[in-house]
Amino acid sequence: MEEKFLQIEENKIRYLESGDSGNTLVLIHGLGASAERWEKVIPLFSKKYRVIVPDIIGFGYSDKPLVDYTPDFFAEFLEKFFIESGIKRPNLIGSSLGGQIAAEYTSSHSDNIEKLILVSPAGIMKQSTPALDAYIMAALYPNEQSAKNAFEMMEASGESPDDALVNAFVERMRLPNAKLAFMSTLLGLKNSESLTSKLSSISVPTLIIWGSDDPVIPINYSDDFISAIKDCRFFRMDGCGHTPYVQDPNTFASKVLEFLDSP
Repeated sequence: MEEKFLQIEENKIRYLESGDSGNTLVLIHGLGASAERWEKVIPLFSKKYRVIVPDIIGFGYSDKPLVDYTPDFFAEFLEKFFIESGIKRPNLIGSSLGGQIAAEYTSSHSDNIEKLILVSPAGIMKQSTPALDAYIMAALYPNEQSAKNAFEMMEASGESPDDALVNAFVERMRLPNAKLAFMSTLLGLKNSESLTSKLSSISVPTLIIWGSDDPVIPINYSDDFISAIKDCRFFRMDGCGHTPYVQDPNTFASKVLEFLDSP
């Protein structure tokens, strides 16, 4: 993986790139995460695709301007990122908040996307869950114990999260403006209209992947996406929580590649 940077207006945006295929796959991470969240599947995808993984604006090591972090703001950021990086008609994967951003963008730019994969996407659920509450607390009071507790709850596996994951999260949340961007995003999501009305505008082939044991955004919310998106397929990843691409990267990558290879 190669670390790169580009400029979007006055903001410096970091991203990872791997692979040299003519076909592009863009991965969008979730709330409070960074491009590294995808590190277990990037090598699996880069064998067949040029993989581009940004730290979305406000998160990771990209700039965190003092703005309102609304779903519309993130969708506009994605459009600007595609333009500045010269990406045309990529396949697009989004997880959690990244799933909402990917769906929001594709609902109004279906001609610009080849295929869409949404992983436990946000945008429908409006109330919180205990696992999400723990994650918010870890972001506001970033220390090893709070972060470890949050990731244990999110994965719902009973196993301790990787120390590197925990330490990296704590480090990022202590960066200037990181908490502000995190909380502004939460408020922006809470005060936005439900994604439901926009899903019917998505006209590209779509795959929904959801961990069966997801305690952050429970799997029953998948029905709203499946019923609203015209050309939609669904795969439940049994035994996984909120990030199946971290817990079972081989199965996840296999299902995604199978979908991308299909007519």
